[in-house]
Amino acid sequence: MPAPAAGGTRRDRSGPAGRAASAVASASDRAARIAAVTIALAWHLAIDLPALLGAGSAPAATAVIAAAWLVAAAVGVAAGVRLLRGGLPSAGRLAAVLLVVDVAVFAAVGGGQLFAAGNWAWGGLVWFFLLVLWRRPVGWLLALLGAHAAIALVAVVAFDATAPADLARYAMYVYGTSSLPVAVFVGATALAALAWDRADTAAATAAVETERVVAEQARAERQARLGLVSGTAEEVLVALAAGDADPADPAVRRRCVLAAARLRRLIAESDDVPDPLLHELRAAADLAERNGLPIELVAIGVPPELPVEVRRRLADPLTAALADARAWARLTVVAGPDEVVASLVTPDHDGPGTTGPPGGDGDGGGPVELGHERDGEIRWTQTRWRR
Repeated sequence: MPAPAAGGTRRDRSGPAGRAASAVASASDRAARIAAVTIALAWHLAIDLPALLGAGSAPAATAVIAAAWLVAAAVGVAAGVRLLRGGLPSAGRLAAVLLVVDVAVFAAVGGGQLFAAGNWAWGGLVWFFLLVLWRRPVGWLLALLGAHAAIALVAVVAFDATAPADLARYAMYVYGTSSLPVAVFVGATALAALAWDRADTAAATAAVETERVVAEQARAERQARLGLVSGTAEEVLVALAAGDADPADPAVRRRCVLAAARLRRLIAESDDVPDPLLHELRAAADLAERNGLPIELVAIGVPPELPVEVRRRLADPLTAALADARAWARLTVVAGPDEVVASLVTPDHDGPGTTGPPGGDGDGGGPVELGHERDGEIRWTQTRWRR
């Protein structure tokens, strides 16, 4: 359970930065919980128990004091287990039980043992107050310590221990046994709040740095994509504008179709879609279909997340082959977690592009394999990526 902020108000933590802050503050709070539980139970066993065993009270009084010690130990163990498991004890009920124990011990010790070691409630009980009120407002602890001081004062008056020395001893006991638990309680709360603030600052700084890196990466990708788009269309447009290319020439038309297909695919790269590769291939297929080419697109399986460069090497050869297709085309994508195979089948024909595999970014080495075959009836182009 995340620790609440100072003053007992739980802070809202959502998102990665909030979870990081919560983890840091929870670790700090857990260390403080372990320390508090260890001090309370060790004090009860190492100091209160020997004092109880060495007290020379009457048998009836000793039985009451011993029973009260056992009840306090049970409360401390229950609260300690709850704290070490990350939760918070039931403050109201356990505090009420401790106050009953407080009254029983002061009533049983009598006037002769009021300031003796056998009255273990002076110093031992306040540590259990600390456990049952963990992460509650500090005012709750002060109120419980005030009730403890009031019970002790009633016992002092009832047993007629009102001499100046006794009153001075009473004041010293109240201050001495309360100051250290209050310091631990307030210190643990302050440390947890400080841990929250430092973790928040570190998480916010990391988030800003991440956003900056992502923005720079996105800008670099946009510039690279713009360069590719410009390079794809610039050569054809310059030739047409200068009159060096004839729009009626089939080779020029093929270059225009190929440039348009690549433009469409490069634009599709920036779209936020669940399946980017299929989206980019569909963009090229849509353009071919608008130019009057009947095309069938079949997708089997779900591709894994692929880098942009891999998707380009998978799609560009097929885009180039699609620009040269005649009559019909069949585009197939078969994907698995460790392999993606994309293939295009079109009728074979004479003309441009018949001397070898289609060019494009898919050529060369790297994790994508390119295959191209023809038998006089069909052309088959395939790209394959393997993990």
